[in-house]
Amino acid sequence: MQEVNLTVLSAMITPVVLILATGQLILTTSNRLARSVERARKLSEQFEQLMQQENTPKSVEKKELLYQLLHKAAVRSRKLQRALSLLYVALSVFVATSVSIGLLEALGILVFWVPVGLSLLGSGLLFYSTILLITETSLALGAINKEMNYLTRNYAADLPKQPKAQPGSTTA
Repeated sequence: MQEVNLTVLSAMITPVVLILATGQLILTTSNRLARSVERARKLSEQFEQLMQQENTPKSVEKKELLYQLLHKAAVRSRKLQRALSLLYVALSVFVATSVSIGLLEALGILVFWVPVGLSLLGSGLLFYSTILLITETSLALGAINKEMNYLTRNYAADLPKQPKAQPGSTTA
């Protein structure tokens, strides 16, 4: 009897690894979402200020850039919110998996497919949310590249020239 109880307890603890991993992803995704929203707010403020100014070729280009960056920031925020929602559902499913293992054993119901199905569902949700996080990262990189291209195109001539590195020097 005690061996069965330890087996059940061990089985109930197994989803804890996935619960902890999901919790960590929730924490980092929440931080990413907060940064993304803050970035969108700053871009929005810059865009509104620029709209108050008179149109020049440079300001028109800057308005177009800010609009594109705002669009990317909105898409990023939606992806992060969707991923965060999926992570919360996955967390709930992993907790339900652990509870179902103990509950089914306590009730003497020998139905192994319930916890297996729940853990597969939770794993699928976790997998899909990580795919969303990967695509969000790609969007963030695209936005940075777009901004750097604009800055390089418009301000490279104004920057001081960097001296060429001497052979054997260790400058970065």
